[in-house]
Amino acid sequence: MGLKYLLALFVPGLLVLFFTRVTYNRLIGLILTVALIAASVYKGYTNAYGLIIVDALSLTIGFWLADSMKSKIKKQH
Repeated sequence: MGLKYLLALFVPGLLVLFFTRVTYNRLIGLILTVALIAASVYKGYTNAYGLIIVDALSLTIGFWLADSMKSKIKKQH
């Protein structure tokens, strides 16, 4: 059970960053990651409200990091 929470803390945020880098749009990266999490909830892999809250926290942090990453790239050019 602890492994699920540990993964939920890091994986959604990393997925937001990954999809943001691939699509060059942080909103699309967030939407794709939310869709993956929604599919896992629908299939029953995420069965606790605490796990959903940790996922949401990680999504928020990942979105914030993607935004700050975009700002750094704009400052360099």
